[in-house]
Amino acid sequence: MRKIIALFFVLAVIVPTAVAFAKGDFAYIAIKGPGITGELNVTNPSLTEDFFVFADFSKGSIEAPLDPGQGYQVTRVYVDGTDVLPFDQLHYYPYTGYVYYDGLVNGSSEYVGKWYLANDAASAPFRAALSEKARLSWYTFGVLAIILVIVFIAYHSKPKAAAA
Repeated sequence: MRKIIALFFVLAVIVPTAVAFAKGDFAYIAIKGPGITGELNVTNPSLTEDFFVFADFSKGSIEAPLDPGQGYQVTRVYVDGTDVLPFDQLHYYPYTGYVYYDGLVNGSSEYVGKWYLANDAASAPFRAALSEKARLSWYTFGVLAIILVIVFIAYHSKPKAAAA
């Protein structure tokens, strides 16, 4: 009887966790790539709630493309309390529609090291996140430019000292 109770307890703890991992529900994705200094963290539910948002791996892999184009490294991350747990990593090519699956961070699967066709559903929110990052970069530049113009005007408008 104790074995059965222990088995039910283990299943009650493990099964919901496994279902959550398979579903997605990542806390955020971390993006690295062209035009991004450091890492861009994105919490958009369109990119974090579905494991297959970038590519439906169950549809099968494709031959490696000759030129996949410009790609971005995407790491999908869970946060458990204070623990940040990277789950897996892939390379997403939003402009040509490919995904290369690097694999699970601490594990393996049959999808690792293969190319897949990207899902169209990821393209718009991914590009929107990149655009937002670019806009934020320009805001900083714009504020700096305005400050420099104010300093320049203030410096040149101060009264000149009379020559003796």
